Amino acid sequence: MNAYAPILVLGALGAGFAVFSVVMASLIGPKRYNRAKLEAYECGIEPTPQPAGGGRFPIKYYLTAMLFIVFDIEIVFLYPWAVTFDALGMFGLVEMLLFVLTVFVAYAYVWRRGGLEWD
Repeated sequence: MNAYAPILVLGALGAGFAVFSVVMASLIGPKRYNRAKLEAYECGIEPTPQPAGGGRFPIKYYLTAMLFIVFDIEIVFLYPWAVTFDALGMFGLVEMLLFVLTVFVAYAYVWRRGGLEWD
């Protein structure tokens, strides 16, 4: 139990700070409500009506999302591999090379489809 005490203390401090911040903001914050303040906030241009079945999104949105997911998954696997690199030996190296090659295929696909061009 002694090993988990610092983690529990840090969690309690974080939760306490979050609760304190929310309570203090509601107590000392301004309370001037108006119609504009109560509306949903959206930045940018005014939204246009969409067709009943929903509009079509360009493939660039999906390619960008796929690129973020690919790199997130890569980091999730690379970090534990780097921590236990010595214990895994040659098997771990070969498996990670195969994984990075697979990630590179997904990256090349996004690159060829124009997912990295921001115009």
